[in-house]
Amino acid sequence: MTTTVVTGLGVVAPTGLGAEEHWAETLAGRSGIGEITRFDARGYPSRLAGEVRRFRAEDHLPGRLLPQTDHMTRLALVAADRALADSGVTPDELPALRSGVVTASSAGGFEFGHRELEALWSRGGEYVSAYQAFAWFYAVNTGQISIRNGLKGPSGVLVSDQAGGLDAIGQARRRIRRGDALVVTGGVDGSLCSWGWVAQLAGGRLSTGTDPATAYLPFDGAAAGHLPGEGGALLVLEERDAALARNAPVYGEIAGYCATFDPPPGSDREPALRRAIRGALDDAGVRPSDVDIVFADAAADDRLDRVESRAIADVFGDRAVPVTAPKVLTGRLGAGAGSLDVATALLALRDGVVPPTPGPQLASHHPIDLVTAARRTRLDTAVVLARGEGGFNSAVVVRTDHTHRPDHLGEHR
Repeated sequence: MTTTVVTGLGVVAPTGLGAEEHWAETLAGRSGIGEITRFDARGYPSRLAGEVRRFRAEDHLPGRLLPQTDHMTRLALVAADRALADSGVTPDELPALRSGVVTASSAGGFEFGHRELEALWSRGGEYVSAYQAFAWFYAVNTGQISIRNGLKGPSGVLVSDQAGGLDAIGQARRRIRRGDALVVTGGVDGSLCSWGWVAQLAGGRLSTGTDPATAYLPFDGAAAGHLPGEGGALLVLEERDAALARNAPVYGEIAGYCATFDPPPGSDREPALRRAIRGALDDAGVRPSDVDIVFADAAADDRLDRVESRAIADVFGDRAVPVTAPKVLTGRLGAGAGSLDVATALLALRDGVVPPTPGPQLASHHPIDLVTAARRTRLDTAVVLARGEGGFNSAVVVRTDHTHRPDHLGEHR
């Protein structure tokens, strides 16, 4: 069986630009959440979000790309650049027709679309950018990354809301198993504009808290909704033997993946998250007792949190495995959330540290071991969970690849 490994990480998140900055901020419990600055949110009931601060697209990308790209796509292009550089590959030297891009999106280029529709309404069709034809589209990140790096192999986009980042990784692993040489995958998302904000408020799950430290409290008795954010992570996936042949950095293996869909409301059938977890474990060939850490979806909605904590406890046992949700420091990043958690999980395995979930006080009805302060321990296998609006559930198993650990991957221990 082909073994799919991660050889490059590209992170653009409210906790930092680059994997190591994000990791340092996460371990320190420093939040990237604050008052929204990308638009005037003073008239809205929710005004906090995780923004990628200090990001200037012109510092990273050629000027010709700026007029044709949404802010989200600019973040994605930088994440892809960082992931490819981290993996040590030169795109021009890759087999173009066997190198692809699979990303996820929950909203597309909302900010770009908002601006151009505003021009249409206020000034007329002749003032709408020609780039509106694709800059708003769900698949735009895949397309722009492919074009920029000459990656002409099988590619695609997954649209399953918060679960999308994991679904993209699962699809990319399929491509590697079918013989592709390399796939850039994951999710970078964000719709922090007034149009996107109204759409998120309509879902009824945004926190209206005004203190960044207490507004997003998953698994807490005071849980009252989540905070959104922008950004995510892109990963480079390759077949292990090929990666070893070029002495690539191997962060770990994408060992298992499963996706399920919840039954319709009112059907009296149980939610399908537990089946997703078990399916991913079966796919990886690991037992529940082999898992050292779980990255939770962490909806901060009491009903959804109960479903998740019960599913984790049913599979692994009550309080039997450390559970963490570092997304409390970034907000929920749409399709970028799952892939950022996978990147964080790989760094946790590398350094033997369970990253913290600062803020929440675990409610007694959640039978999990929620880690609120960084905990050092041996970590070999992690499970990452994500759920999307409308019933999507996904789980990914990542584990340490002990056959090859370049020196620089252990330098942070």
